[in-house]
Amino acid sequence: MSDSSVMDFFRLDGKVVVITGGAGFLGIKHAEAVVEAGGRAVLLDINQEKIDAVAERLRSKYGDVVLGFYCDITNKLSIHEAMSKILSIYGRIDGLVNNAANDPKVGPGVDSRKLTRFENLTEEFWNNDIDVGLTGAFFCSQVFGHYMAMGAGGVIVNIASDLAVISPDQRLYRQLGLDENSQPVKPVTYSVVKSGLLGLNRYLSTYWVDRGVRVNAISPGGIFNGQNPHFLEKLEKLIPMGRMAKDHEIKGALVFLLSDASSYMTGQNLIVDGGRSIW
Repeated sequence: MSDSSVMDFFRLDGKVVVITGGAGFLGIKHAEAVVEAGGRAVLLDINQEKIDAVAERLRSKYGDVVLGFYCDITNKLSIHEAMSKILSIYGRIDGLVNNAANDPKVGPGVDSRKLTRFENLTEEFWNNDIDVGLTGAFFCSQVFGHYMAMGAGGVIVNIASDLAVISPDQRLYRQLGLDENSQPVKPVTYSVVKSGLLGLNRYLSTYWVDRGVRVNAISPGGIFNGQNPHFLEKLEKLIPMGRMAKDHEIKGALVFLLSDASSYMTGQNLIVDGGRSIW
């Protein structure tokens, strides 16, 4: 490695990286990052039709370096079945990106009184968000992390959020003409799940460190994806860089943490938020 260029440390050549929530907006960007760095991306999602379509679209762009499988990450048997399929094809797993999470929509058309406000949040809503975003990451880390710890090591990257380190500013979601008890808010479950991921991140970062498994997190700020101009105007005033992230701006952070470029890092949370958490 001493004769290598520094850019070589960022390569993921031949590495197989599993990405949960693979059919979602960020999951697709994570897959692009992996394959653009020379790796192979395996996307897991509970929506069979969607994951098939996403994997096919990515293969048409990048070639035969993307797979997509159905997987219910709240069910350990389903995760083991997915791992068996991956190993039967590639014979190895080098990385896991815990990306899957429910991200409830906040805004017009959402019955905030019933669905998002803290006072009225149902036990079902709470349990479902925790199951997908936190228990799912726990199960996937158990299964894939243990595999890596028993073999050649590997990397786990947990996708947290700026809302794991700061409180949501509920003023962003306010709508004119609604009484206080009907105002939309970011649900408490999102902050709890993302904060919990950072706890899992710290725990796992030392648990398998002697077996070559590194564990780090990324806490992205908001990423532009067609949000309405009124929301953007309010949010951009809270960000020192004056804008949301572009959809490619998380890619470099992910490749860094998955690659040997971060070989002396574990247990860290890389905040990529345009400076929002500093103000």
